[in-house]
Amino acid sequence: MNKLIINFTPNGMIPTKDLTPHVPISPDEIISEAIESTKFGVSMIHLHARDQSGNPTYQKEIYEQIVGGIKKINKDIIICVSTSGRSWSEFEKRSECLELTGSSKPDMGSLTLSSLNFNKQASVNSPEMIQMLAKKMLDNNIKPELEAFDVGMINYAKYLHKKGLIEPPFYFNLILGNIACAQANILNLGLMINELPADSIWSVGGIGDAQLPMNVHGMTSGGGVRVGIEDNIWFTTKRDKLATNMDLLKRIKNIADALNLEVATPQEARKLLKL
Repeated sequence: MNKLIINFTPNGMIPTKDLTPHVPISPDEIISEAIESTKFGVSMIHLHARDQSGNPTYQKEIYEQIVGGIKKINKDIIICVSTSGRSWSEFEKRSECLELTGSSKPDMGSLTLSSLNFNKQASVNSPEMIQMLAKKMLDNNIKPELEAFDVGMINYAKYLHKKGLIEPPFYFNLILGNIACAQANILNLGLMINELPADSIWSVGGIGDAQLPMNVHGMTSGGGVRVGIEDNIWFTTKRDKLATNMDLLKRIKNIADALNLEVATPQEARKLLKL
C-alpha cells in the first residue's frame, strides 16, 4: 500500500465569503492556508485563483502570485492549478496557467475527463478541449491531475494514454456525490477503482456531506483523499457548523492516525508520481 496522499482543495470556484467566511479568496489568504496545511500532512494542493472581487479567474498573473508565494516558503509541496471550464470555455484562457515558468511553474494541472452537469451549472469539456489541454501539459512537463466523476471518464483516460497524451504513473481524483454523476457509495467507488489503468495513484473526494465518508472509504481502500472547502463548506452533516479548512484537514489526519496510515510527505508523493 502506498502512503496516504492528502490533496488539499482550499477554495474551488463556488464558495464565496457570503457562503462561508472561512474560504480563502485573496492570494495572501490562499498562500497562508497552503503553508499552514502542511502541518496536517498535506503533500498536494489543488488551486483555484480568484480576482479582486472574489470571482474565479484564469489569469496567470494571479496564479503566478499564488504559486510563487507558496514555493518561496515551501519548495517541496506539489501544486496543481485548475484548467476548469465552468466559467470560461476558450482554450487560451483555460490553459493560460500552464504557461507559468521558473519558480512559479505548477507541478500539475487539473484535467476533467468529460463534460458534466453540476447543480446549477455545466462543465463543458469537449474531446478536442481535453486533448488540447493534455497535449499542452505534456509539452510543458506538467502532470495532469485526472478528474473522474464517473466510470466512463476513467475509460477516456485510457484512450488519452493510447493516443500518447498522458503518461504513467497516472494520478486520479475520484469525485463522487455530484448530482449527475456517480453517487457516493462504496459500490460506485469500487467500480471506479476496478477500472483504473495499471500504474495509477488515486485519491477520493466527495461532494457536500459525502466528503467525509468518501474520504474514509478512500483511506480504507488503499487510496488517498481529496479534502477541503472546495467540495464541502460544512463540518457536520447537520450543517450547524461551518468548517475551516484546518478543521477538515485535522479531522482527516486524526482518522489516518487512528487507522495507522502513514501520510506521504511532499517528497515521498513526488517520488510516487515521478515528478
